[in-house]
Amino acid sequence: MNNIERLEAQSVYIFREAYREFKNLAMLWSIGKDSTVLLWLARKAFFGNVPFPLVHIDTSYKIPEMIEYRNQLVKDWNLNLIVGQNKQALIDKQTFPHGNADRLSCCKLLKSTALNKSLSGEWARLKFDHHTDQFIEDPDKGSYTGVIVGVRADEEGSRSKERYFSPRDKNYDWDIGDQPPELWNQFKTDFEPNTHIRIHPLLDWTELNIWEYIERENIPVIPLYFDNGSGKRYRSLGCYPCTSPVDSESKNVGEIIEELKSGKFVNIAERSGRAQDTEGGGTLEILRREGYM
Repeated sequence: MNNIERLEAQSVYIFREAYREFKNLAMLWSIGKDSTVLLWLARKAFFGNVPFPLVHIDTSYKIPEMIEYRNQLVKDWNLNLIVGQNKQALIDKQTFPHGNADRLSCCKLLKSTALNKSLSGEWARLKFDHHTDQFIEDPDKGSYTGVIVGVRADEEGSRSKERYFSPRDKNYDWDIGDQPPELWNQFKTDFEPNTHIRIHPLLDWTELNIWEYIERENIPVIPLYFDNGSGKRYRSLGCYPCTSPVDSESKNVGEIIEELKSGKFVNIAERSGRAQDTEGGGTLEILRREGYM
C-alpha cells in the first residue's frame, strides 16, 4: 500500500466511524479542491451514495465559475445540497465590498454566523430540488450535530491544532486547549451531550497529496486552478474581493504536481492569495474559534 492508498483508506475509515457514531451529520462543501476530494471519498466510503446533506455557505461573493461548477456537479452526481446564507447582512450591506466592514467582520457575518445559524436550523436554508432544478426552502428545520469538513493540517497554522474528531461547545466555539489526544489511531467519539463535533478525514493530507489523488482518480475540479494563458492560476479559492491568483503557468493537474514537487511554493503559504488571512494577524484562527471551518 503506497502513501496515497494509505491516506484514502484512513479517510474512508473516518467517514464510516463518523456515520456509525454520530446522528444528524452534514458535510461542508466549499467547492474547492479539498472539499471536492472529500466528496469523492464520501462516495467511495458509501459505495457511490452520500448519506448526508452537503452544506454550502453562499456569501454571494464566490467567483461565478464556482457556483456554475457546484450546480452542475450536484445534478451530475444527484447530491443533496443545502445552501445557507446571511441574507440580512447582505440586505444591510454589512460587507467589505460595500465598505461597511473590514475583512474579518465581513467573514464573521457571511461565513461564521451564516454557518452556525444554518447548522443549528435557526435560519431558513435552501435545498436543491432535482425535480425542478431549482432551489426551494429546506423543509427540514433540524440541527446538524456533527459536520464533516475538508481541512488539512498543513494548509494553515490553526488547522494544524485540529483532531480527526474535534469537539465544539453548543455555540460551536472551539477550545484549542480542550482537544482529545489521538494516538495510534485511537479516536474519542463519545462526547458530552450538546457537544458539536467537527470531523476531519483529510487532516493528514498535504496539498501535493490532494493533487496526486485528483490525478489518480480523475476527479473533476474547477478550471480556475489552471493557467488559462495569463500566467496565473488560483491555488486557493474563496470570495473574489479577497482572493488573488498566483504566478503559475501550470495548465493541468500533472503540471501542478510537478510545480509543487519543484519546491516553487515551499516558502509561500497555500492561502497566500486569501487577503483576509493576513488582516490583523491570526484572522483565520479567530474565525475558527467562533465556528468557522
